[in-house]
Amino acid sequence: MADNEIIVPLLPLRGLLVYPTMVLHLDVGRDKSVQALEKAMVEDHLIFLTTQKDISLDEPGEDDIYKMGTLTKVKQMLKLPNGTIRVLVEGLNRAEINAFYDNDTHFSAKLEVYEDSPEKEIEHQALMRTLLEYFEQYIKMSKKISSETFSSTSDIEEPGRLADIIASHLPLKLKEKQEILETIDVKKRLSRVIEIINNEKEVLNLEKKIGQRVKRSMERTQKEYYLREQMKAIQKELGDKEGKTGEIAQLTEKIDDTGMPEHVKETAFKELDRYEKVPSSSAESAVIRNYIDWLVSIPWSKATKDDLNIHKAEKILDREHHGLEKVKERVLEYLAVQQLTNSLKGPILCLAGPPGVGKTSLAKSIASSMNRNFVRVSLGGVRDESEIRGHRRTYVGAMPGRIIQGMKKAATVNPVFLIDEIDKMSNDFRGDPSSAMLEVLDPEQNHNFSDHYIEEAYDLSKVMFIATANNLATIPGPLRDRMEIISIAGYTEIEKLHIAKDHLLIRQLNEHGLQKSQLQIRDDALMSIIRLYTRESGVRSLERQLASICRKTAKIIVSGEKKRVIVNEKNIVDFLGKPIFHYGQAELEDQVGVATGLAYTTVGGDTLQIEVSLSPGKGKLVLTGKLGDVMKESAQAAFSYVRSKTEELNIDANFHEKHDIHIHVPEGAVPKDGPSAGITIATALISALTGRPIRKEVGMTGEITLRGRVLPIGGLKEKSLSAHRAGLTKIILPKDNEKDIDDIPESVRNELEFVLVSHVDEVLEHALAGDKA
Repeated sequence: MADNEIIVPLLPLRGLLVYPTMVLHLDVGRDKSVQALEKAMVEDHLIFLTTQKDISLDEPGEDDIYKMGTLTKVKQMLKLPNGTIRVLVEGLNRAEINAFYDNDTHFSAKLEVYEDSPEKEIEHQALMRTLLEYFEQYIKMSKKISSETFSSTSDIEEPGRLADIIASHLPLKLKEKQEILETIDVKKRLSRVIEIINNEKEVLNLEKKIGQRVKRSMERTQKEYYLREQMKAIQKELGDKEGKTGEIAQLTEKIDDTGMPEHVKETAFKELDRYEKVPSSSAESAVIRNYIDWLVSIPWSKATKDDLNIHKAEKILDREHHGLEKVKERVLEYLAVQQLTNSLKGPILCLAGPPGVGKTSLAKSIASSMNRNFVRVSLGGVRDESEIRGHRRTYVGAMPGRIIQGMKKAATVNPVFLIDEIDKMSNDFRGDPSSAMLEVLDPEQNHNFSDHYIEEAYDLSKVMFIATANNLATIPGPLRDRMEIISIAGYTEIEKLHIAKDHLLIRQLNEHGLQKSQLQIRDDALMSIIRLYTRESGVRSLERQLASICRKTAKIIVSGEKKRVIVNEKNIVDFLGKPIFHYGQAELEDQVGVATGLAYTTVGGDTLQIEVSLSPGKGKLVLTGKLGDVMKESAQAAFSYVRSKTEELNIDANFHEKHDIHIHVPEGAVPKDGPSAGITIATALISALTGRPIRKEVGMTGEITLRGRVLPIGGLKEKSLSAHRAGLTKIILPKDNEKDIDDIPESVRNELEFVLVSHVDEVLEHALAGDKA
């Protein structure tokens, strides 16, 4: 209840609060505070103590102090040598400021004083017992308050005083203490202190649990440290200076430096932890170590910067490879799109063609032109799926597949990756490797390639894959569908001549220690080597013949016979012996029943003499020269066409009843097949039956139908080159092949006359000479 209002000196406290009935010492140093004390001592020793809201203020005002404080009595005052006054005060009652006075010398305030009611209710007693019980439990848990404090507290009978005394012993913030001081109602004050002490008990419980956990962790850490130190000492005695400790540190650093994705890094550290715990003598230790080594040796983020200068790339490709225009154009297209988007997925190119045409060296040039690392993996003879996907780690001697091994060699995530001999894979009971290659070569899937050994997804989408194949027919359809096929049919004689001069001869001179001045091979000699000593689509045999000439030249120079060797068409036999091959040549004069056809072979084009002879008989048709089924059918079709056109061609309608007809294609040991000899057989047959000779300078190619229509054929470029080589000047070809004439080298195109025909009548008009004999 409120008592009479009084005016007393006011002393602001910093970071301190005094409850009623409390006795404590204060050190006072501020001028106004000292003056307030002296004023109190002069009068009735009463002074009002209240707390500053902000303890940093040296000269607080009315708004900087709490309204509710404690009216106290100054018991004792002592001046210290440093000028500070030490005072002993005793709290009397709660009091609230009604009016604040700022005198020149000190502060004073008009106060309304509150006293706790002396009446004690049953509820008061219940709250007091609860508070004492909680306080006792708190003292036991805290161990910061002595048991004597509890004994003296338990003797207090006034409820309000008990709440104040216990609150003064609790480690509360200033605001919480002020809140209790401002609580006038005794019941509310007791309840609030009970609530606070209960919270403090929970905090102490948590502190205890945390402390125990920390202690256990420290004990475990100390134990591990002790054991590691012991291990180091043992390893040192055994001569192993570092042991696993240094190794683990190195591997940890490597894992951090690889730039691998977080989920892979997590796996790596998990395996490293296992490796640290497994004894070195255990077989599992080597398995885990091998796995970690693979994880840190594969490139995860390291990449080379693409050189997207399309003109520079074009120069490199042209310098290192003669011809192959379509392949070069495709690579330059890729670079151009990459320069515009900088996000194109790596293309999957398949270079298909005969051996020796430069598929592998072209892939190296592509890598060089793009400033990328190059890696080659051969799949010839691979028949086990695990060769591609790797073995599971449960197997002895397990390791990753060829793709991951290749990426390790490449050391970057964006190399040019050559998959050689992709058509030579086979399958057996161990699985189908071509099916495993589907994921590698699918741009939609290979960003998430799964190797059985690595077990973590690996991104192959930045790799430029280039596959090579000799025969597309042996590549499964689904695998072929994922690749962009670029056919390299082979080199023409002119292209081989340039390759020999610009690349092969220079390389062989260097390998055999010869200078350019010591050996000169003229163009006519090179052409003779190409025509008479090799028969191939590529240039491997050509390079071997050049190597043979270099060896013989080296012997001549070392023995002192000559200082310089010149090889020409006349003396080539001295170096390489008699010619191994021959090539078809034009007839010297027009002949009856002999037509010159043009053929395409795996090693280029050639001319084919088709001979027809008539002999008395009963219309028997004989075909010789090791002809295939398709070629035999072409001969049958030509024969049927001639029989249906006897009147127009001025041929005896019953010729087939009077004569046996023999059609022969020379070089009977060489298998020959294909439909493109149709018009050639028909022309030779008509020439034999009519007696009209066939022009010696004419070569022809085209498929024939029973009605005499001429259908298109393939390999026109190679056939035209063989015609030019043989000395022919006119070529008869199907009209539908007009678009293919542009593929023929300009130098050859200018020396040949191309006659486009759609019917056999047009063929005869250009092929047959003179009248009926």
